Amino acid sequence: MINRVVLVGRLTKDPDLRYTRASRSA
Repeated sequence: MINRVVLVGRLTKDPDLRYTRASRSA
């Protein structure tokens, strides 16, 4: 799960979107 968060965070480059997508993915 951590790997996805990092990848999504780099792709979006937005803290808000990163946490939002991370929560949905998790």
